[in-house]
Amino acid sequence: MFLTAGQRSDYIGARALLDSLPAAKHMLADRGYDADWYREALENRGIEPCIPSRKGRRTPIPHDADRYRQRHRIENSFARLKDWRRVATRYDRCPKVFLSACALAAVVMFWL
Repeated sequence: MFLTAGQRSDYIGARALLDSLPAAKHMLADRGYDADWYREALENRGIEPCIPSRKGRRTPIPHDADRYRQRHRIENSFARLKDWRRVATRYDRCPKVFLSACALAAVVMFWL
């Protein structure tokens, strides 16, 4: 888990986590992760990106639409995290405490 400021772009946080990615065949991500350098970094690691192109891209890059539909499982996990009121409203001002609350909620959520 990695916490960035709310107004930061998604792929800024992805750059920080790139070296710690586990071995995988595919990367499912939304349009916020559509950057040429990110696609190249994934391909260099042997991971096939399944990222739809941003609407402003001049030449759209095709993606596997059937595989991309499975991304709802990821979104459902975040929705379950937001069932925890403390996480959804972000009562904690300190990033360490907020990240700890997210980690605790994730552990309890997947343990039960």
